[in-house]
Amino acid sequence: MTSTTFEPEAIFESSGTTGQQTSRHLVRKWKLYEKSFMDCFTSFYGEPHEYCIIGLLPGYLERQNSSLVAMTDTLIRASHNRFSGFYLDDYKKVYQLIAHNEFMGTKTLLLGVTFALLDFASQYRLHLKKTIIMETGGMKGRRKEMIREEVHKILKDSFGVEAIHSEYGMTELLSQAYSSKNGIFKTPYWMKICIRDPYDPLRTITAPTGYNSVSGLINVIDLANKYSCSFIATEDIGKLYHNGTFEVLGRSDTSLVRGCNLLVV
Repeated sequence: MTSTTFEPEAIFESSGTTGQQTSRHLVRKWKLYEKSFMDCFTSFYGEPHEYCIIGLLPGYLERQNSSLVAMTDTLIRASHNRFSGFYLDDYKKVYQLIAHNEFMGTKTLLLGVTFALLDFASQYRLHLKKTIIMETGGMKGRRKEMIREEVHKILKDSFGVEAIHSEYGMTELLSQAYSSKNGIFKTPYWMKICIRDPYDPLRTITAPTGYNSVSGLINVIDLANKYSCSFIATEDIGKLYHNGTFEVLGRSDTSLVRGCNLLVV
């Protein structure tokens, strides 16, 4: 869906994990997407040049038109670190690089699809002080589904970190939400989460008096989608808190298991 007729500068496609029809997002202006994810990243983590950025994204790199790959590639280039880059599934090289960066005191961001981080964690153990571990993208059918708490416990134990970070995004959105711990996500100011009634798609719901959260299906308002649809009704089950933060609890039982959320309740 687009708000007007135009020739797109980029086309993003979802992974179609289950072999079902993929979604497509026509992006009129690449710079609009770039500004959205760069402003969002810097507001939460600072400038990319402060990091060595490692992309561990098998499954995404093996197909075309991934918005996550496009975002990560831009962040890697903006880091200006000669070791920043995509490492597919070369876990030994990733281990050696992170160990080197830890020794040198270099801030590092390891952004990985969940199943690849679990594969990496099963082969190597580290005690990290300068490295952020950020998971995204779920299992992509490569591993059995696990609850987020179980995934994060395995990763925290293997990497010796107090918290695992997460990124929440999808093909249909030009913006992302980030979690720095416990799966609690924050959005940039131009992105808003609402909760809709699972039994009435036209009804949004708020927390009753005396409660600080409400659960249901996640709706997203993304004002960066200037030339496409800014109002996205997902099939993600979520919990929204009064302060605007939210959790992703899983997928609706009636939805296709696809895209960037394959962790189950």
